[in-house]
Amino acid sequence: MSYRLAVVLDSPSFEAEEWVRQVRAADDAGLDFVTFEDRFGPGHPDAVLVAARVAPLTRHVGLVPVATTTHTEPFHLSTALATLDHISGGRAGWQVRVSGTPEEAALLGRRAVLPPEQLFAEAADAVEVVRRLWDSWEDDAVIKDVATGRFIDRDKLHYIDFAGEFFSVRGPSIVPRPPQGQPVVAALAHNRLAVEFAARSADLIFVSPGAAIVEQVRAAEAAVGRTGPPLKIFADVPVPSTRPPAGLPALPGVDGLRLRTDDLAFLIAEVLPLLDFEPAGGTLRERLGLGPAVNRYAREAPVG
Repeated sequence: MSYRLAVVLDSPSFEAEEWVRQVRAADDAGLDFVTFEDRFGPGHPDAVLVAARVAPLTRHVGLVPVATTTHTEPFHLSTALATLDHISGGRAGWQVRVSGTPEEAALLGRRAVLPPEQLFAEAADAVEVVRRLWDSWEDDAVIKDVATGRFIDRDKLHYIDFAGEFFSVRGPSIVPRPPQGQPVVAALAHNRLAVEFAARSADLIFVSPGAAIVEQVRAAEAAVGRTGPPLKIFADVPVPSTRPPAGLPALPGVDGLRLRTDDLAFLIAEVLPLLDFEPAGGTLRERLGLGPAVNRYAREAPVG
């Protein structure tokens, strides 16, 4: 079976050249995307900024940073990730994460730690706000009409008017709609609440391999009433750095593998040749087989 392939990049390094070297290696190897680990705390570079640093120095590989919704305003997330999609030419994604430790909450001192159910409810609202803001500019809103002095068509900018338990955001965004329309939203889901959150809010889910995992994901989609395309499912697979694996377990129903390794060079040289995958081009949405992102605010063009 042919899989789409990704790799986890996780390093405390603040050396730009180390990140550039790793992502270029993944790019040259034909991997579909890399995810940049992050955590809400000191001692780790900001994943979104790292992705932005390497974006203009790479060509094909998707760039999916972790960013928490718990202590970050969705308006700021939307502009940062839309900008990443612009500067990468449509290769951006976002791995949503919640932050549930007292130590992380104490860094800001704004509120006590929320219970898990509230953390994921807040994350769902944050993703909804971000998605609406990405849609708040229609694709052809920027006109740059020198003769009239009009930079944008104001009729193609939209207020999102979101009011929920956690956020109240009017919009529109301050960044034009991303090239993908909607950058890929991903979630790591190793428990029930996370799987249900992904079923409601994400395009892509990272799971632990298991005999019934695909059935569990599809059951969660049905339980939450998902109406969009089914989640793309990637299995998280650790790769030893001492010897090539004798093979991977059969993972029926899984769309791809996200490989975890301490030695990217070893993985590329020794492991990738053993796997059945074909490098692909295009935007990240295209290579993952996600359809075009329809703008919820755009009016249909008149016929005739």
